[in-house]
Amino acid sequence: MSHTQQGESGRRGLDESEEERADRMWQELVQEVRVAQTGVRILLGFLLTVVFTPEYAELSDVNQKICIVTVVLGACAAGALIGPLSLHRLVSGRRVKPQAVRWAARLTMLGLLLLLATAATSLLLVLGVATDDDFVPYLVAGMAAWYLLCWFALPMWTRHRHTAP
Repeated sequence: MSHTQQGESGRRGLDESEEERADRMWQELVQEVRVAQTGVRILLGFLLTVVFTPEYAELSDVNQKICIVTVVLGACAAGALIGPLSLHRLVSGRRVKPQAVRWAARLTMLGLLLLLATAATSLLLVLGVATDDDFVPYLVAGMAAWYLLCWFALPMWTRHRHTAP
């Protein structure tokens, strides 16, 4: 039943039941989350070690606060990106997979936003320590804009441009 068909509404899609669609979407979501989880784990692992270095005590108060905010954002991102696993485990077998997929997708989007914020504050911290130039906030804003473009704007444009109403 994986063949494509032309529906009555003129939209193209897979000929699948709601349960089959939820199963397929769940598998796709799991693969997507694996990629994001890897990034957040590496970033959070690095961030968790910073306070235990001798250089941490030498950071300015502002940079120490940025570090703390960054660690908290990273932990929140990890929580949101691991959330779909817990959601699946707790509702498995309860016949609510379509609803679980919707909530898991929302958690994933939240996790991506938190990962973006973690990456931005990490860059702000690292560049703020590496240089005291006034252009650092502009570099960080440019990076955040790049992530927003790649992660959200381009996919939304593609969705709007290539899907029927």
